[in-house]
Amino acid sequence: MTAAKSRSLWTACLILMSASSAALAQAPAPTGAAPTTGVRAEATRLIQDAETKLTRLGEAIPAEKYSWRPSKDVRSVSEVLLHVAAGNYFIPKRLGTEPPAGLNPQGFEKSMTEKAKVLDAVKQSFEHAKQAVAKLTDADMEKTAPWFGDRQATFREISFFLGAHEHEHLGQTIAYARMIGVTPPWTEEQQQRQKAQAPKK
Repeated sequence: MTAAKSRSLWTACLILMSASSAALAQAPAPTGAAPTTGVRAEATRLIQDAETKLTRLGEAIPAEKYSWRPSKDVRSVSEVLLHVAAGNYFIPKRLGTEPPAGLNPQGFEKSMTEKAKVLDAVKQSFEHAKQAVAKLTDADMEKTAPWFGDRQATFREISFFLGAHEHEHLGQTIAYARMIGVTPPWTEEQQQRQKAQAPKK
């Protein structure tokens, strides 16, 4: 093989390798894989933050307090957590992801009160919500679906609404926990770190 042909072959190989790398970089994540960049990743981070805090707080609240409510006309601890789970199952319908077969939104909040079962339902619902966002593409985020107020909302807005809804009720659950004497675990950890770092007298 002549030097000129060898250089041509190497040039062709480099072009192919560059093209392949570019294609891989632009290719969407596999279906169901957690997105790492873009709008879907941002929405997923909000959802994951709510998931971590709600489940940790739910674990910290004693089982006997799951039926506690600040007044008779508002949700109990278990009902708030299951309300979040219901949202995680039924809001993604607007994104094209159906809830599990046989799951009825009517009465779901009151369908169980046992701590272990409630927490399991919450954890499963977060997986459902994250998968609903993960399977979308960036282009899908510009699609629209019927929304509250007789208007259309983009999939982007709906994805962020998932996180907003979860955080709204995270705040409610934090208030409940404080009222029954439970400090959010992440706050307790921060207080312990500050105490450990404080200069000794």
